[in-house]
Amino acid sequence: MLAGDRRRGPCSSARAVRRMTGAPVATSCGDGRFLGMAERSALASQSSDFPRWYQDVVAKAELAENGPVRGTMVIRPYGYAVWERMQEEMNRRIKDAGAQNAYFPLLIPQGYLSREAEHVEGFSPELAVVTHAGGKELEEPIVVRPTSETVVGEYMAKWVSSYRDLPLLLNQWANVVRRELRPRLFLRTSEFLWQEGHTAHADRDDAAAYAARIHREVYERFMTEVLAMPVVRGRKTPRERFAGAINTLTLEGMMRDGKALQMGTSHELGQNFARAFGIRYSSPSGRHELCWTTSWGTSTRMLGGLIMAHGDDAGLVLPPRLAPVQALVLVVKDGEGVREAAARTVAAVADAGVRVELDESVDTSYGRRAVDAELKGIPVRVEIGPRDVSAGEATVVRRIGGGRQRLPLAGVASVVTEALDADQRALFDRAVRFRDDRTADVETIDAAREAASTGFARVPWAVLGREGERSLAESGITVRCLTRPDGEVPDGDDEPDALAVVARAY
Repeated sequence: MLAGDRRRGPCSSARAVRRMTGAPVATSCGDGRFLGMAERSALASQSSDFPRWYQDVVAKAELAENGPVRGTMVIRPYGYAVWERMQEEMNRRIKDAGAQNAYFPLLIPQGYLSREAEHVEGFSPELAVVTHAGGKELEEPIVVRPTSETVVGEYMAKWVSSYRDLPLLLNQWANVVRRELRPRLFLRTSEFLWQEGHTAHADRDDAAAYAARIHREVYERFMTEVLAMPVVRGRKTPRERFAGAINTLTLEGMMRDGKALQMGTSHELGQNFARAFGIRYSSPSGRHELCWTTSWGTSTRMLGGLIMAHGDDAGLVLPPRLAPVQALVLVVKDGEGVREAAARTVAAVADAGVRVELDESVDTSYGRRAVDAELKGIPVRVEIGPRDVSAGEATVVRRIGGGRQRLPLAGVASVVTEALDADQRALFDRAVRFRDDRTADVETIDAAREAASTGFARVPWAVLGREGERSLAESGITVRCLTRPDGEVPDGDDEPDALAVVARAY
């Protein structure tokens, strides 16, 4: 509720009943604001059927649909608007870290992948291969990129000749294709959208520092500050490491069913790809040296994580800093001066720096439009009807935490901006509490296995080890990452005090 508002109107009460019971509720809100049973969203309950709830949110919030080929997806305009906001926020941070955007081909000669044996072996089951084109069989098969280390490596070798060319910091926004046997929209699809960064450096320390910078300053800060998602920052075990890498840094988020989702990774590739593709530079002394390379990426999987980390039984919940529409000014029904008052409110809210839209489609019932705004996770709704105009007021409704407040029209813009800031913090704090409540510190493998049934377990890596990791894997539990007791990232695979964060995962 907004500060100072201790009233709970009938719409707010009905929403609370629906969230507690899952039952449709009919209630009159006055001024045409009647939410009938037919207008209530019919989502599966998060607590009783989380997978079905997720599918319902994706469909009914109009985020995406299955594509015509198994494992592909069609991202609908609203879903793509959320992804565009992610791109904008990420792109700025990537450029601030010094990387430049480029583009590399979708189609890669199969021979490129074969040059780095561990890499091609790691991706082999997922590859899509083109063998015919123009009605003829190709002399060399072409791979549809699963990731671009190999093709980028080919061109880095052309562009780097001297230490003066380093570091070479590149990023591309693109699509990739990886065969998925059990696809799920956003989380695992055969084609998905992402950004992939690729860099070349003069020495290992510089490469490691840059991979860590992306991990911390770009990815972690974006996820915590914009997505309002607390993430565990750590190091992958050799078993879970990216194919061809010497180190993989990861960020792991907890979903509301207690499972983990890998939200982004940053890899030190050592000199493996430099050796395979001849990425060399002339040092100040004139010696020819191999470069050290990195790669790093995040994808539309983050959108799936956003749904599962913040959503509730009313639908999607969007962090205000991310939401394409932060405030919706909704005309409840026509009346003298209503549309004019709504237009003035939109202008005032927009002038305050808020992404705002006007909904004056009164030919669709208020109830349907209000439920649709909730389903889509719009953070703030400003409702204006004939009674509001005659009283010189508007009703502000908040998606995060609920609550309705009537206030003078002249004060709407400032209240909206304050609500957006407060609710961004509240959403993050709520996610932190949820994660911490579902994280257990344990001392044995059996205790870790039990704790992973409801959330994360932290167990000493010295206790678990590689044998324990294999044992947990047989139960469908993976080591998500290694971390230090203070939350920092270990320098090596076997630091004495390192903790293994284990969980069931998507």
